[in-house]
Amino acid sequence: MYTPNESRYDTMPYVKCGNSGLKLPKISLGLWHNFGSCFPYENMKQLIFTAFDHGITHFDLANNYGPVYGSAETNFGRILQDDLALYRDELIITTKAGYDMWPGPYGNWGSRKYLLASLDQSLRRMGLEYVDIFYHHRPDPETPLEETMGALAQAVRSGKALYAGLSNYDGERMRRASAILEDLRVPFVVNQNRYNIFDRGIEANGLKQAAAECRKGIVAFCPLAQGLLTDRYLNGIPADSRIRTDGRFLKESAVTEEKLAQIRALNEIARRRGQKLAQMALAWILRDGITTSVIIGASKPAQIIENIAAVQNTAFTAEELAAIDACSL
Repeated sequence: MYTPNESRYDTMPYVKCGNSGLKLPKISLGLWHNFGSCFPYENMKQLIFTAFDHGITHFDLANNYGPVYGSAETNFGRILQDDLALYRDELIITTKAGYDMWPGPYGNWGSRKYLLASLDQSLRRMGLEYVDIFYHHRPDPETPLEETMGALAQAVRSGKALYAGLSNYDGERMRRASAILEDLRVPFVVNQNRYNIFDRGIEANGLKQAAAECRKGIVAFCPLAQGLLTDRYLNGIPADSRIRTDGRFLKESAVTEEKLAQIRALNEIARRRGQKLAQMALAWILRDGITTSVIIGASKPAQIIENIAAVQNTAFTAEELAAIDACSL
């Protein structure tokens, strides 16, 4: 029977999500990779236990995480019921809907029918009465924003979600959605978007500024650029890398000589800071206090422990920031 570490809250910082009362750990665990039906269940358990033992209380899922679709929620639900049920009130469990999930016109995008049906399915897979945050996973260009936000409002009012979140929205659309949710008196607290040293889209599209001005949190995913911002590719592509074994996310064409030169230059900056490249990449996202939490993925418990150390130094000098920009933009 799993018993969590008694000192699990001693070192992890927790930050308020925007102007809400909800606090998130600076490092969260995402179940996008390594929690599907084709991965060892025992390893999934050890990843969850290691995370919680070190103060990670936020576990991020979506309806289509796998493969197969839904399997990450099913596996997490099994771990939750078997080993973590006593600690449910210490956990922030989030899920999303917005991408393709089942056949036909009602299994995708942002209609009220799809979102509420998906949430019910997610709750059944995880064996939960509610999730802490329910996200719309991506904007729907064909469904009125009022309908999508109304569905999030219904999810909260029904007690099946405590907070509403948005994912992959730009600044302008987030402002419109936030105004609708505010009129509906729905606790919209967080945006989840891709953000890393190599991908600064939320700066260009206004999301980061809008979140700060509207006092909403940001949770960053893909903080290590699918592994590029680690020491894994300093000498080229390893034979056992994700590129070789799982081409769903990172393509070999992305690892150019120019990119490798950038990675090596960034690694040298990290070395001078006394950090691993991955630790510096995570710290860079958390540097200015606008991003609430960073979602890491892991295939081994040791990766979680190493990444958590990033929170020990998130301060950068102007010279360091300029050097990072010079070799990444």
